Amino acid sequence: MKPIRKVLSIFFALAMLLGLIAGCATTASPSPPAVSSSAPTTPPSGAAASPSEDPDADFVLRIGWSGSLCEAPLHMAVEKGFFEEEGLKTELIKLATGTAFDAVTANQVDAGFGLLASLIQPLSNGLPIRITTGLHTGCDKVLVKPDSGIETPSDFVGRKIGVPSYTSSPYIYAKRVLADNGIDVTAENSQVEFIVYSTADLPLALSNGAVDAIAMNDPTATIAANGNGFKVIFDSATNAPYKDQYCCSAYVRENIAAEHPTVAAKYTRAMQKASAWIQDNKDEVAKIQVDNKWVAGEIPVNASVLKTFNYIPSYSQAYDMFLLLATQLQEVGMLEDDVDVNALQKNSFYQIEGIPYN
Repeated sequence: MKPIRKVLSIFFALAMLLGLIAGCATTASPSPPAVSSSAPTTPPSGAAASPSEDPDADFVLRIGWSGSLCEAPLHMAVEKGFFEEEGLKTELIKLATGTAFDAVTANQVDAGFGLLASLIQPLSNGLPIRITTGLHTGCDKVLVKPDSGIETPSDFVGRKIGVPSYTSSPYIYAKRVLADNGIDVTAENSQVEFIVYSTADLPLALSNGAVDAIAMNDPTATIAANGNGFKVIFDSATNAPYKDQYCCSAYVRENIAAEHPTVAAKYTRAMQKASAWIQDNKDEVAKIQVDNKWVAGEIPVNASVLKTFNYIPSYSQAYDMFLLLATQLQEVGMLEDDVDVNALQKNSFYQIEGIPYN
């Protein structure tokens, strides 16, 4: 009997062991930790990135600026967070007046703000930028002394006009107004003499009689007029048809348009939004610009100038204005006769889909 009891003991021991094993097998194992939906995921090697990923999310756009009053869309895009709203990282690079094109050519900046009239000649010579939108009207004035006897465009025949440079927007504006009124301003037969002075010296040149008129950008033109009693005879912000024509625009280097279109779009949308915001907040804009040292001057004077500009951004109106300007520059000899102005217009712009003000 002892062998039988020994076998039964072994049998019962095995039965108990099997029961324990079965009990363990039916105990629920803990669930794996939940993965947060916001946690970054790494796709398998060679897998395509998600369409929602922005390959330029960390791209830093280098934007050149000079501190002019009408550059307000750039200033407000920073101050009011329009760049941030677009998710655009930026580096602002302060440029000396008149050096923006050199900075672009040297690949020191990726984007900027410029007057259409002053962009056309450099673009015809290969300046590597693409205009993405127009931003506002206005900017240029021609001043005379109140006792000059100059009242109409025809009174400028035989006179001298001081200008900041032979490529500047005020120079081009003065030539356009005179040419539109039948005055010959071609290099070969000009009925008016243009003389270059530094911007700071232009008011003095007019005061001492070295010239009979001066052409300047605002706000320096308004400051000169107010400080010296000069008379504004031509004003692109208020005189038809110029008051409805776009003067300033946003642009990017052509490599940004070609290789980083998302960045170009963010920059353009932010600049357009800032420009539209300025239209209804010009007193606040003038205060921000002076208080935060974007520009010099007095807040009331700057605000009065801004109120003469129309800050309604538009791609299409800038595009149309470019052709008008290029044609006129060709007529007065500032653009070579063999330049195809239609092709130049087409090649100088980069149209972005979905921008707010097209």
